[in-house]
Amino acid sequence: MDKLRVAVIGAGVVGLSTAVHIAESVPDCSVTVIAEKFSPYTTSDVAAGILSPHFSRETPVELQKRWFDDTFAHIYSIAQSEEASEIGVQILSGWEIFKETPMEPIPFWSDSVLAFRIMNNAELKRFPWATFGWMYTTLLCECTSYLPWLEKRLKNAGGQLQTGKITNFWELDGKYEIIVNCSGIGARALTGDVNIYPVRGQIRKVHAPWLKHFVRVGDGTSYIYPGISAVTLGGTRLQNDWRMSVDPSDSERIFSRCCALEPSLTCSRKLFEGVGLRPVRAVLRLEKEKLERDGRQMYLVHNYGHGGAGVTFHWGTAKEAAQLVQECAMEIRCQPIHSKSKL
Repeated sequence: MDKLRVAVIGAGVVGLSTAVHIAESVPDCSVTVIAEKFSPYTTSDVAAGILSPHFSRETPVELQKRWFDDTFAHIYSIAQSEEASEIGVQILSGWEIFKETPMEPIPFWSDSVLAFRIMNNAELKRFPWATFGWMYTTLLCECTSYLPWLEKRLKNAGGQLQTGKITNFWELDGKYEIIVNCSGIGARALTGDVNIYPVRGQIRKVHAPWLKHFVRVGDGTSYIYPGISAVTLGGTRLQNDWRMSVDPSDSERIFSRCCALEPSLTCSRKLFEGVGLRPVRAVLRLEKEKLERDGRQMYLVHNYGHGGAGVTFHWGTAKEAAQLVQECAMEIRCQPIHSKSKL
């Protein structure tokens, strides 16, 4: 049988990493990524890019830990390479602070990051309203550099990129044997999944090269993440808000809150502002599905609903999605010849 044709819908960090995994690990297949927008115009390009698994409690902890550990190992290997700055990866330490001690004073991922401890009193004095906090060393992955690197890696593995909007999976019938849905918030319209909804995030990037440590408020309402070329300030968490334009009042609030955490930011210079819609779902959808219509079958693999943890979980979920694609491929190849004609 000729190569199986695989289409991956979505070119954010989840879609591209899934496509790379498939192209590199599933034998005898050709991979095409189909998306309306590619970097630097994806939601992932607006992401702060910190590896820190703040996700829904409904998704089992053992899954979250596995996805995080796989992703951390992958990004850490890049951080130790000569290409780290070019790919947009760095090691970053900082503080996460709370007004009250959280329900889990030691999170499940504490032994997954490079270093983790509870903040001491001297550190807490920097943040007068905070009563508890963590200091840890993790990784930052800037998608504006990382996504083009993934695209290059995919092309080197024989994959292709195609611009287009898919509104119905059956549009791809006859063109591809397996469809992989990494459409993020687009999955709501594409699949009819009402369990996924947008949480609007707005950020500001500033020039403040003197900042070397991150600061994150535990509920995610404010954060300061120093990157390679800029410092990302955030944020907003507005549920079911589909606005994609920058809101000036949000900008003022973001900057004000971040300056309260780090007064030296007052002297920073604004470089960029952007908005992204986090694809939030109580339980991340990572599963196979088989559609049937008029005697024809379509094999689907879903990998979406990462919320604000797209960068944090991307490599781990991509690895598992590729395994599901491999299972679909084996099922297709084992079918009788007369059945394959219906695909």
